[in-house]
Amino acid sequence: MSAPWYHLVDAAAIPSPALVVHADRVGENLRRTIALAGGVERLRPHVKTHKTREIVRQQLTAGIDKFKCATLAEAALTAECGARDVLLAYQTVGPSVELLARLARRFPQTRFSVIADDAGAIAALGARFAREPQSLDVFLDLDVGMHRTGVAPGEGALAMYNELIRTPGLRAAGLHIYDGHLKQRDVAERSLAVAAGFAPVEWLIDRLSAAKLPVGAIVAGGSNTFAIHARDPRRQVSPGTFVFWDASYLEKYPDLDMLPAAVLVTRVVSRPTPTRACVDLGFKSVASDNPNPRALFLDLPDAKMVIHSEEHLVFESPSATRLAVGDVLYALPYHVCPTVALYPELLVARDGMIVDRWAVAARDRFPRLD
Repeated sequence: MSAPWYHLVDAAAIPSPALVVHADRVGENLRRTIALAGGVERLRPHVKTHKTREIVRQQLTAGIDKFKCATLAEAALTAECGARDVLLAYQTVGPSVELLARLARRFPQTRFSVIADDAGAIAALGARFAREPQSLDVFLDLDVGMHRTGVAPGEGALAMYNELIRTPGLRAAGLHIYDGHLKQRDVAERSLAVAAGFAPVEWLIDRLSAAKLPVGAIVAGGSNTFAIHARDPRRQVSPGTFVFWDASYLEKYPDLDMLPAAVLVTRVVSRPTPTRACVDLGFKSVASDNPNPRALFLDLPDAKMVIHSEEHLVFESPSATRLAVGDVLYALPYHVCPTVALYPELLVARDGMIVDRWAVAARDRFPRLD
């Protein structure tokens, strides 16, 4: 009987906790995502999940030439790899405006863009980039129900887009829509929710077209909704979690059929009771932004977390009676993106063996531009 896909032949030599990426599964997830997106031309993958040069280069080799980032460090890493089009999907304010201008000068072969939802932020960007030889592309960020960032796609958005068009130093690049709040497990229900959220965007597009204003590109969705947005050939889609998947997405979105590819290697460090085990998987080793559980133990699916602190994770399981201090366990993080940021490097596995190490090169928020 063959070992489970996540088991490592050389686990005894791996210091824990560690985050192991199974390279073949990453490649398969990329192939499946390109198919769901309708081709590489429609795909603008988000770098925030992996933050590595190696995966950006793998996506470039596949023919992808547009990317999305959350930080200036991610944007710099992506440009350094040779990407021609990098969207920083974060409103750039304060000293970051100057850093963005320096980044654009450092990588002239890359067309950078940002999102904006505020007239003052647009004015500040325009004032700075009016002094640059190349204008800055700006997407209007639209709020379709998440209420995190963006302007509602109504008359105010129409006025702001007009202001963006009139601002020297900037070019209105299009519309940005993120609907990460849509988490319906049933794909039909999720599809209806996506359509309802996008209906006001259609109104805005019609108004812009009627006024003979450039609509530009439409960048929509994340890993939860990208396959639905991809049904409309006008839209670019920007999933990120697809590269590694995680326990949360595995449970919520079975229709997307991605493979979990990033696995935590952890060890039992204490046995307080016969049915209780403590492992070295604290806040500093697995993302703790969501309520319990924070990890799914692949060989102990009935494990229930009871304590989580900086360096310890304690769970109860009837199966814990067979565990000994020092035993290796494998777990899927429930939220892989912030989990990746906790590690300076990812261990890369093929055929059950560690064969490489990938630096999480964009862990920091800001690039070094000296």
